[in-house]
Amino acid sequence: MEESIACGRGTHTRHTNPIRSTQSWCSRSLPAFSSSSSSSFSSAERAHASGVSFDQNYQITWGYNHVAPLDNGREVQLSMDASSGSGFASQKSYGSGFFNMTIKLPGRNSAGVVTAFYLISHGDRHDEVDFEFLGNREGKPITLQTNVFADGVGNREQRILLWFDPTADFHSYKVLWNHHQIVFYVDDIPIRVFKSNKQIGVPYPTQPMQIEASLWNGDSWATDGGRTKIDWSYAPFQAHYRGFDISGCEFQSQDAGRCYSLAYWWNLQKHWVLDEEQERQLEDVRKNFMNYDYCADRSRYPVPPPECR
Repeated sequence: MEESIACGRGTHTRHTNPIRSTQSWCSRSLPAFSSSSSSSFSSAERAHASGVSFDQNYQITWGYNHVAPLDNGREVQLSMDASSGSGFASQKSYGSGFFNMTIKLPGRNSAGVVTAFYLISHGDRHDEVDFEFLGNREGKPITLQTNVFADGVGNREQRILLWFDPTADFHSYKVLWNHHQIVFYVDDIPIRVFKSNKQIGVPYPTQPMQIEASLWNGDSWATDGGRTKIDWSYAPFQAHYRGFDISGCEFQSQDAGRCYSLAYWWNLQKHWVLDEEQERQLEDVRKNFMNYDYCADRSRYPVPPPECR
């Protein structure tokens, strides 16, 4: 289930799948891959300009007094307390690209707190591609939820437990979006693929989208299905973001088709599907770290959605 809530200028989607876990960080086994491994991108494709400042490509959208620039604008701290959360968005919209953000999540007791990084269009039948980090009580793992909306239709949640503590240091979270697939990456490891299946009637994100990030109150659903609420004695909660360069095709209404051009490396044929090594990494994640997949939820979908068959 889903409902939209407005936070300043940001609109976020919250979900009510009561996925619970009692694992601690130390009880999880390491994956069969290294977080630094990647065979699919050239050095040029993986390069990000660390010197790009926030103001060059982004702007604050809500919670203005809860946003603090750090390191000469190369890092931004979002804060949330009982009065407000905060968020920012790219100044431009994009029609395809490889979008990266490096994030350090709020530490200590963050139950009920949602840290988000996502792409979103604006309008009644919007497209959206989400990373949502669902906070937890201290010592318990933070869940990463991904979701895809197309033509206003969502309810495509997948959830994984990360193989590291995302509150201890910065990690990179990326989205590759072209006309053939959307791939979610954590430290260059693919964790999810959503393929274009328009030929069987499955909508696929094609609208121009902004890049957005936010820190907000999700305690009605985010932790233990909403049973564990935010402990405001731990406020302010703080998330840190870096990596404000953008590898994307800036949308221009007079030439929308150019964002599918092979002149952009992320549109090249080698990025239409995962390579063999990426497929193995994805399978490792699904086998060892996934704890919810909408495709397997027969209580919600007695007949699997067409993209799941």
